[in-house]
Amino acid sequence: MIIEEILGNLHELPRDAYAGRHQERVVLPGSLLVKRIQRVTTDHGKELGIRLPSGSGHLRDGDILAADEANLIVVSVLPTDVLVIAPGTIHEMGVVAHSLGNRHLQAQFFDAASEYQADVMVCQYDHTVEDYLKHVGVPYQRQERVMPVPFRHAEHTH
Repeated sequence: MIIEEILGNLHELPRDAYAGRHQERVVLPGSLLVKRIQRVTTDHGKELGIRLPSGSGHLRDGDILAADEANLIVVSVLPTDVLVIAPGTIHEMGVVAHSLGNRHLQAQFFDAASEYQADVMVCQYDHTVEDYLKHVGVPYQRQERVMPVPFRHAEHTH
C-alpha cells in the first residue's frame, strides 16, 4: 500500500470519529518525520510506502495514514531525549538562546498555556548544553517528550 496523503490527525478529531476502530501503529523516531518518501512497517508487520506530495507538512504524532470501517493506521512518534530549559528572567533566556544559536542547536519555545505549563525552551539533549546550563545556573530538566514538531539539522553558511 502506498500512502499519498494524510487523512487527518487523531489529536484533532472528536473521540467518536474513530471509536471502536482497531489502531495499527507506524512507530517512528522524530528524525524520520521530515521524510516525504519512505518505507515503513506497522506494529502488525504490514509494509507501507509513504510518498507525500512536495510541499506537504511533516508527519506528526497521531497522523492517520489509512482508514476503513474497522481499522486505522496511525503514526506514533517515539519520545525524544530533550532538555526543558526554564530561564528565570528575560536576560537568562536571551543569553541561553544566544548560546544555543551559536551551537546551531534548534530550540522550540512553549508558554504557560502549553503542556509544560511554563515559559520554556526545549532542545534535543546534548551533554555540552547540559554542562553549560549547570555552569551558568539556569534551571532545566532532562525529559523524554514526543515533540509536536521534529527537530531538524540547522543549515548554515558563513
